[in-house]
Amino acid sequence: MYVLGIWDGHDAGAALLKGDEIVFAINEERLSRRKLEVGFPSLSIKACLDYGGIQASTVKEIALSTSDPAKTLTRLAPGLKEEYYLIRRRKKRPRRSDPFKKGFKYRFTELAPNILTRQLTRLYADKQLRAGGFTDFYLFLLDHHLCHAEAAARLSGFERCLVLTLDGVGDGLSGSMWQFKGDRVNLLKQISSTVSLGIFFEHVTNLMNMRELEDEGKVMALANYAYPIDDHDNPLMKLIAVCGLELVSPYNSTRMYRELKKILWQYPSEQFAYMAQRVLEKRALTLTRNALALTGDRNIALAGGVFSNIKLNMKIAQLPETDHVFVFPHMGDGGLAIGAAMRVNHERFGIDRYPLKDLSLGPRFSDAHIAASLKRWRFSYAGLIDASARAAELVLDGEIILWFQGRMEIGPRALGNRSILARPDRKEIKDRLNLVLKKRVWYQPFCPSILIGDADALLYLDGQDIRDNRFMTMAFRVREGYQKLMEGVTNIDGTCRPHFVGDENPLYRDLLLNVKKELGRGVILNTSFNIHGEPVACTPDDALDMFSRTRVKYLFLGNFLVKKD
Repeated sequence: MYVLGIWDGHDAGAALLKGDEIVFAINEERLSRRKLEVGFPSLSIKACLDYGGIQASTVKEIALSTSDPAKTLTRLAPGLKEEYYLIRRRKKRPRRSDPFKKGFKYRFTELAPNILTRQLTRLYADKQLRAGGFTDFYLFLLDHHLCHAEAAARLSGFERCLVLTLDGVGDGLSGSMWQFKGDRVNLLKQISSTVSLGIFFEHVTNLMNMRELEDEGKVMALANYAYPIDDHDNPLMKLIAVCGLELVSPYNSTRMYRELKKILWQYPSEQFAYMAQRVLEKRALTLTRNALALTGDRNIALAGGVFSNIKLNMKIAQLPETDHVFVFPHMGDGGLAIGAAMRVNHERFGIDRYPLKDLSLGPRFSDAHIAASLKRWRFSYAGLIDASARAAELVLDGEIILWFQGRMEIGPRALGNRSILARPDRKEIKDRLNLVLKKRVWYQPFCPSILIGDADALLYLDGQDIRDNRFMTMAFRVREGYQKLMEGVTNIDGTCRPHFVGDENPLYRDLLLNVKKELGRGVILNTSFNIHGEPVACTPDDALDMFSRTRVKYLFLGNFLVKKD
């Protein structure tokens, strides 16, 4: 009954399912320690098997996403994938030939799979899996956007909904529309890769000297610092439009890049970011409304990298046509392994839906393991009786603390197990956090964790059911009376990206309850346990290594408090 899902591209990873349970899921970066790792996720697969306590030969159903020509080429020639990875992450200087390579890359990735690429992908995957000890298995090759849609639909909790996927490109598409009804995810419309909202925003990110596929959130944040400009005065609006259920443009991907470059020359960066964000919002909202009108659904599930944009997600949730909106928390390509496994689990074993109590799907470490790591690092440490109370005390005293507990979360957000925590009400703490640890750009805001019972008091919910989006996938406006309390976690436009905490994580809930005793509400600044540009800490040794390289004085490591003199 085990099903293994695999993704071996950007933000590679693996997921292990059994029945209606996601047993384990992890991305390769957490183990290789290379941000957004690419390549076959051997370490992730091994971690899945180790956690499940099973041998590779036990797993007979394996799902792999994406078999287009570009993906197949990088499987057969991994050096190409590695070179692009190093250039994209600014680890390798560009060369004169790079503009030509870039143009070729974008046009080549638009091609759809064919019989040859599927066969070559199957041979490649079969070789990799057999080298890892898998035998007598059946390998399913699944469409990129189907995997996005499966994860969004089956984790949404909806009996019926529209499913919309939008990203850069995958298997010859930039998006798709589906209807989830009963137990099936049925295709309604495919959106061609020749025009892509994801590629549009990727170009904008790259032109602003940021890392595409990684820094799009910075563009969204910077947009808040521009003076608004009317849509009819926005020159980017002419680059991409919506016609019914299609995205249309007079430019292909490479010409669009050149047009964007010309426009950027005329505008300051924050204005350019604002105009791009506005295009993304307006076009995606139009596409969403047209799709909802087609199906008559009022619930919608979203996945794909475009929906990492929390401002867009908030505006979709505010549409009068929607009752409930669910954003799959691992919406980018890093979540494809989960969606791939879910498709096969339905086809083979009839599993339709999955509870999503939390995202703590990674490894956990025993006190003995943690103690062994502490002995190697030789920091001062002591055992804890009540970690939540002590952590709250330090936070309220103005300290920044590192918080490493339980199972590691899946996805890009810290959700109370691999977190950096601080008071939410002091702007100077936010600035200090950037200086001593995170080293992020000044305009990028931090986020709050909020007790779910305090959410209505702190935020304008605008009719949203916060249970649909508990994991930092949606922007919410902060109520005027609480803007001072949440000064360190509120963006300049008055919104925040909250994580809502219930009873699913008792230790973290208790920390927030202790903070509430002094602040009056259960809210805390929560950001991911990493230095900017590095993967989130996975193991105790990762946590101690980061602790050693920062000026933070306190690390809560399981049932131990580690201190610097």
